[in-house]
Formats: sequence, C-alpha cells, structure tokens
Amino acid sequence: MRVKVEEKVLSKNDELASALRQRFVRHEVFCLNLISSPGSGKTALLERTLEALPKTAKVAALTGDVQTENDARRLAGAGFPVKQITTGGTCHLDASMVGRALEDWDLDGIDILFVENVGNLVCPTSYDLGEHAKIVVFSVAEGEDKPLKYPAIFAVSELCIINKVDLLPYVPFDIERAVANVHQVHPGMAVVQTSCTKSLGLDAWLAWLERRRAHAFPK
Repeated sequence: MRVKVEEKVLSKNDELASALRQRFVRHEVFCLNLISSPGSGKTALLERTLEALPKTAKVAALTGDVQTENDARRLAGAGFPVKQITTGGTCHLDASMVGRALEDWDLDGIDILFVENVGNLVCPTSYDLGEHAKIVVFSVAEGEDKPLKYPAIFAVSELCIINKVDLLPYVPFDIERAVANVHQVHPGMAVVQTSCTKSLGLDAWLAWLERRRAHAFPK
C-alpha cells in the first residue's frame, strides 16, 4: 500500500513538473535544481554566483528550507529576485511548491532560475521540478565516499561540485578518490572543484553554466 501511495504522489508531481517544464521552455527560463546535504555550502555557492553575475542579468532564485528564511535573506543581498519556500518539515521541494512560488513572477523577466533544494541527498532525488538539470554539491568535509553512499542523486545529476576545497590541507579527504567515486556512479560526469571563501573554481562553474544554458536554448 505504501508503494501505491508513493507512486500516486510522484505521478502527480511528474504531471505538475511537466507543466512547469513547458512554461520554462516557452519563456526560455533555464532552471537548475541544486541538491546537497546540509552544510555543503550550496547557499554560499549561490551567493558567490549571484555576486559574480552582471547586475543587468535576468536571474532569480528560489531557496527551500524546513523552517527559516535565512538563506533567502542571504541571497537577496546580491540584488536579484529571491523567494523562500518554507516546507514546514518536508525534506524536499516538489513541483507544486515551485509552481506556487512562481505565480507572481514574470517569467519573461528571468533567463536563469536557481532552485536551492532542502538539504538532503535522498528525498529530492525522486522529485522532478521541471528543471533542465540537477546539480549535486558535496564538500571535502563530508568524505570522499559520498557518491557511493548516495548513488541515486549522483546518477541523475549532470554536474558534481566538490566544494570547500580550501579545507583540503586540514581534512582527511582524497580528492582523486572522490572524483573516481563520482565517475564510478556516473561515468563521464562533469566535476568542478570550488571554494567559495577563496573564490576558487568559480570561473569553471560559471563557464559550465553558460555552456549548459546555450545548449538548452541555442541561438
């Protein structure tokens, strides 16, 4: 019975996600779904990303959290539209939450939409948000076996960001083994190494973002 209920919930979510995807295509909104465990630094990554983009860029962000609006307040400092989705205990965002958050936004005024999911490497994996791509983030403080422990999210993501590489001298983390573990789960997956505090790897991440958007909406 639990399986049937879950299938019904996911089926409804997929239906709503399909409608969102059609809206994104119609308005040429490039949507990315960022997923990680808590503390990986994905909010800091989005901060640095928004700060690096031109102030004239048509960019917006939705950020999910179980209780607080702290992340939205942080991201709003860059001057782009930001909205918090507070789930009230749910461990992931779903398509209905994203759809409601976008109701009063003009999608013609957005070229790139970042969706920062709730900190969790399991639940968000199954929920399509209509995004063009999922991005999985983990930090060197978490251990290089993260891809092997949570293979599903690494298998469905297009890009892996290994964050906080400035801590490598201080933590027992084998970066080569981590990349090998990523590729064991998802052969050929793009991997970018970043440090938000030291501004390392951000150019590579922004270059990937530009290439991927151009692929989604070729001129």
